[in-house]
Amino acid sequence: MARYSKTDFPLHDARCHLETGPIVLVSSAWQGDTNIMTMGWHTMLQFTPALFGCYLWDGNHSYDLIRRSGECVINVPTADLADAVVGIGNCTGSRLDKFEAFGLTAMAGSRVNAPLIDECYANFECRLVDDRQVDEYGLFIWEIVQAHVAPAVTEPETLHYRGKGQFRVAGRVLDYSDRFKPQNL
Repeated sequence: MARYSKTDFPLHDARCHLETGPIVLVSSAWQGDTNIMTMGWHTMLQFTPALFGCYLWDGNHSYDLIRRSGECVINVPTADLADAVVGIGNCTGSRLDKFEAFGLTAMAGSRVNAPLIDECYANFECRLVDDRQVDEYGLFIWEIVQAHVAPAVTEPETLHYRGKGQFRVAGRVLDYSDRFKPQNL
Protein backbone atom coordinates (compact mmCIF):
# COMPACT_ATOMS: atom_id res chain seq x y z
CA MET A 1 0.00 0.00 0.00
CA ALA A 2 1.22 3.46 -0.86
CA ARG A 3 2.03 5.97 1.82
CA TYR A 4 1.77 9.62 0.92
CA SER A 5 3.81 12.65 1.82
CA LYS A 6 1.33 15.44 2.48
CA THR A 7 1.50 19.18 2.91
CA ASP A 8 -0.89 21.56 4.61
CA PHE A 9 -3.79 22.41 2.34
CA PRO A 10 -6.12 25.43 2.19
CA LEU A 11 -9.24 24.64 4.23
CA HIS A 12 -11.51 26.58 1.86
CA ASP A 13 -10.43 24.20 -0.94
CA ALA A 14 -11.33 21.00 0.97
CA ARG A 15 -14.44 20.80 -1.21
CA CYS A 16 -12.42 19.67 -4.23
CA HIS A 17 -11.60 16.47 -2.38
CA LEU A 18 -14.88 15.90 -0.53
CA GLU A 19 -17.73 17.37 -2.56
CA THR A 20 -17.41 14.72 -5.25
CA GLY A 21 -18.91 12.17 -2.86
CA PRO A 22 -16.12 9.61 -2.48
CA ILE A 23 -16.30 6.77 -0.01
CA VAL A 24 -14.35 7.88 3.05
CA LEU A 25 -12.84 6.15 6.05
CA VAL A 26 -13.73 7.89 9.30
CA SER A 27 -11.19 7.43 12.08
CA SER A 28 -11.96 8.17 15.70
CA ALA A 29 -10.47 7.87 19.17
CA TRP A 30 -11.67 8.09 22.76
CA GLN A 31 -9.71 7.23 25.89
CA GLY A 32 -7.21 4.99 24.09
CA ASP A 33 -9.77 3.20 21.89
CA THR A 34 -9.50 3.87 18.14
CA ASN A 35 -11.68 2.80 15.27
CA ILE A 36 -12.23 3.19 11.54
CA MET A 37 -15.56 3.04 9.75
CA THR A 38 -16.47 3.14 6.06
CA MET A 39 -18.85 5.96 5.13
CA GLY A 40 -20.66 6.90 1.96
CA TRP A 41 -23.20 9.47 3.16
CA HIS A 42 -21.65 12.92 3.61
CA THR A 43 -21.67 16.37 2.11
CA MET A 44 -19.91 19.71 2.18
CA LEU A 45 -22.24 22.24 3.80
CA GLN A 46 -20.25 25.46 3.76
CA PHE A 47 -16.85 26.48 2.48
CA THR A 48 -15.60 29.23 4.85
CA PRO A 49 -15.38 27.95 7.47
CA ALA A 50 -15.28 24.50 5.86
CA LEU A 51 -18.30 22.63 7.26
CA PHE A 52 -18.89 18.96 6.53
CA GLY A 53 -22.02 16.98 7.38
CA CYS A 54 -22.43 13.23 7.72
CA TYR A 55 -24.78 10.58 9.00
CA LEU A 56 -23.66 8.15 11.70
CA TRP A 57 -25.80 5.26 12.87
CA ASP A 58 -25.96 5.06 16.67
CA GLY A 59 -25.40 1.28 16.55
CA ASN A 60 -21.94 1.75 15.02
CA HIS A 61 -18.94 1.41 17.36
CA SER A 62 -17.53 4.68 15.96
CA TYR A 63 -20.68 6.57 16.97
CA ASP A 64 -19.88 6.33 20.68
CA LEU A 65 -16.20 7.27 20.22
CA ILE A 66 -17.11 10.24 18.05
CA ARG A 67 -20.00 11.38 20.24
CA ARG A 68 -17.78 11.37 23.33
CA SER A 69 -14.71 12.98 21.73
CA GLY A 70 -16.43 15.43 19.39
CA GLU A 71 -13.66 14.77 16.87
CA CYS A 72 -12.86 12.59 13.88
CA VAL A 73 -10.73 12.45 10.77
CA ILE A 74 -12.25 12.06 7.32
CA ASN A 75 -9.72 10.02 5.30
CA VAL A 76 -10.10 9.69 1.53
CA PRO A 77 -8.87 6.34 0.16
CA THR A 78 -8.12 5.49 -3.45
CA ALA A 79 -9.06 2.35 -5.38
CA ASP A 80 -5.93 0.50 -4.25
CA LEU A 81 -7.54 0.36 -0.78
CA ALA A 82 -10.87 -1.11 -1.99
CA ASP A 83 -10.38 -4.42 -0.17
CA ALA A 84 -9.63 -2.59 3.09
CA VAL A 85 -12.62 -0.24 2.58
CA VAL A 86 -14.99 -3.19 2.16
CA GLY A 87 -13.41 -5.18 5.00
CA ILE A 88 -13.57 -2.22 7.39
CA GLY A 89 -17.24 -1.75 6.55
CA ASN A 90 -18.01 -5.43 7.15
CA CYS A 91 -16.69 -5.73 10.71
CA THR A 92 -16.98 -3.99 14.06
CA GLY A 93 -14.20 -2.19 15.86
CA SER A 94 -15.59 -3.28 19.21
CA ARG A 95 -13.93 -6.68 18.63
CA LEU A 96 -11.04 -5.81 16.32
CA ASP A 97 -8.23 -3.28 15.91
CA LYS A 98 -8.98 -2.26 12.33
CA PHE A 99 -5.65 -0.46 11.85
CA GLU A 100 -3.81 -3.71 12.59
CA ALA A 101 -6.29 -6.02 10.86
CA PHE A 102 -6.16 -4.09 7.58
CA GLY A 103 -2.48 -3.09 7.64
CA LEU A 104 -3.14 0.64 7.95
CA THR A 105 -0.85 3.18 9.59
CA ALA A 106 -2.28 5.50 12.25
CA MET A 107 -0.63 8.92 12.21
CA ALA A 108 -1.08 11.62 14.85
CA GLY A 109 -3.26 14.53 13.89
CA SER A 110 -2.11 18.09 14.42
CA ARG A 111 -5.45 19.50 15.66
CA VAL A 112 -7.46 16.47 16.86
CA ASN A 113 -6.72 13.30 18.81
CA ALA A 114 -8.29 10.96 16.24
CA PRO A 115 -5.65 9.29 14.05
CA LEU A 116 -5.06 9.99 10.37
CA ILE A 117 -4.75 7.02 8.00
CA ASP A 118 -1.40 7.44 6.28
CA GLU A 119 -2.31 5.26 3.29
CA CYS A 120 -5.17 7.62 2.33
CA TYR A 121 -4.15 10.42 -0.02
CA ALA A 122 -6.15 13.06 1.91
CA ASN A 123 -7.02 13.51 5.58
CA PHE A 124 -9.37 16.13 7.05
CA GLU A 125 -9.23 16.71 10.80
CA CYS A 126 -12.68 17.64 12.11
CA ARG A 127 -14.28 19.01 15.27
CA LEU A 128 -17.99 18.78 15.98
CA VAL A 129 -19.56 22.25 15.71
CA ASP A 130 -23.27 21.42 15.67
CA ASP A 131 -24.88 18.40 17.31
CA ARG A 132 -28.51 19.64 17.36
CA GLN A 133 -29.59 17.03 14.80
CA VAL A 134 -27.59 14.08 16.11
CA ASP A 135 -30.19 12.58 18.46
CA GLU A 136 -33.08 12.78 16.00
CA TYR A 137 -31.36 12.26 12.64
CA GLY A 138 -27.81 11.07 13.33
CA LEU A 139 -26.58 14.15 11.46
CA PHE A 140 -23.22 15.46 12.64
CA ILE A 141 -21.93 18.83 11.44
CA TRP A 142 -18.17 19.19 11.54
CA GLU A 143 -15.73 22.01 10.99
CA ILE A 144 -12.67 20.90 9.07
CA VAL A 145 -9.87 22.39 11.17
CA GLN A 146 -6.87 20.96 9.32
CA ALA A 147 -6.50 19.44 5.87
CA HIS A 148 -3.64 17.27 4.58
CA VAL A 149 -3.49 16.29 0.91
CA ALA A 150 -0.75 14.52 -1.05
CA PRO A 151 0.20 17.01 -3.80
CA ALA A 152 1.52 14.17 -5.98
CA VAL A 153 -2.00 12.73 -6.32
CA THR A 154 -3.53 15.06 -8.91
CA GLU A 155 -6.26 12.76 -10.26
CA PRO A 156 -7.16 10.39 -7.40
CA GLU A 157 -8.97 7.18 -8.27
CA THR A 158 -11.58 7.53 -5.54
CA LEU A 159 -14.29 4.98 -4.77
CA HIS A 160 -17.97 5.90 -5.12
CA TYR A 161 -20.64 3.54 -3.84
CA ARG A 162 -23.34 2.65 -6.37
CA GLY A 163 -25.40 0.31 -4.16
CA LYS A 164 -25.73 -3.48 -4.16
CA GLY A 165 -22.05 -3.95 -3.31
CA GLN A 166 -20.77 -2.08 -6.37
CA PHE A 167 -18.33 0.81 -6.48
CA ARG A 168 -17.37 3.14 -9.30
CA VAL A 169 -13.81 4.42 -9.57
CA ALA A 170 -13.39 8.11 -10.39
CA GLY A 171 -10.24 9.81 -11.51
CA ARG A 172 -10.66 11.39 -14.92
CA VAL A 173 -11.05 15.18 -14.87
CA LEU A 174 -13.23 17.10 -17.31
CA ASP A 175 -12.04 20.72 -17.34
CA TYR A 176 -14.75 23.34 -17.84
CA SER A 177 -12.97 26.00 -15.78
CA ASP A 178 -13.01 28.45 -18.68
CA ARG A 179 -16.84 28.60 -18.76
CA PHE A 180 -18.37 27.07 -15.62
CA LYS A 181 -19.24 29.31 -12.66
CA PRO A 182 -18.46 27.23 -9.53
CA GLN A 183 -20.31 29.67 -7.27
CA ASN A 184 -23.56 28.53 -8.92
CA LEU A 185 -23.15 24.88 -7.89
